Amino acid sequence: MHVNDEKHLTFVYKTIKEKIAYRNSLETCPFCNREELEDIIEIDGPLILLKNKFPSLADTCQLVLVETENCSESILTYSNEHLRKLIKFGIDHWLEMEHSGDYKSVVFFKNHGPLSGGSMDHSHMQIVGMKNIDYKENIRDEIFEGIEIHKEGASLINISTKPNACSTEINIITRPRDDNYIADHLQILVNYIMKQSSSYNLFFYSWNNSIICKIVARWVTSPFIIGYSIPHDSNRIQKTAEDLRALF
Repeated sequence: MHVNDEKHLTFVYKTIKEKIAYRNSLETCPFCNREELEDIIEIDGPLILLKNKFPSLADTCQLVLVETENCSESILTYSNEHLRKLIKFGIDHWLEMEHSGDYKSVVFFKNHGPLSGGSMDHSHMQIVGMKNIDYKENIRDEIFEGIEIHKEGASLINISTKPNACSTEINIITRPRDDNYIADHLQILVNYIMKQSSSYNLFFYSWNNSIICKIVARWVTSPFIIGYSIPHDSNRIQKTAEDLRALF
């Protein structure tokens, strides 16, 4: 397999400084002040897709998907109808960018909470097209394998036995693509994660003819990961799987 020489994203320092200064000057949430938003790509009811005001990564196209009209709402409070609409809207735009041919690869993810890597409290997702990096070169089949929690047709939920980084990683795997299966089970799984941790990430993958949503509980990042790229699993994975099965 050809390995791309580009392995690092480059932060644009000037843009980061501008972003911090802007954030410190805010008196209200910019995503709540919808009439002030710029560079909007599409609006669908409460959902807004727009260009990132401060694109801090070189050689990328950074988009923000605003999920809701106000800061008090989150995945845990959305109606099923809204969750289905959100997941379809996000996956549609992510795959459209991926299939455009303009990028080496495109990632679709969500940060939530102080340990997730996010900087805005208002619920949102991000789509980032990377011109020089193929994220799939760093992915292995084993990070999506694990103890089965739930299955419906060809779609299933499992908990990773060889997680990519953190000890609790739950995979929603659909083949063929089934946005509603992801949306219909996401709230239950996020609620479970939030009882353990204040923070989580959602990562979406187009992998081996599947659309996958990986839910990752976040804690302070281990020095074994930072310094040595050694991921963690847990001796409680079997118990966690049993707890999750009881929710369905």
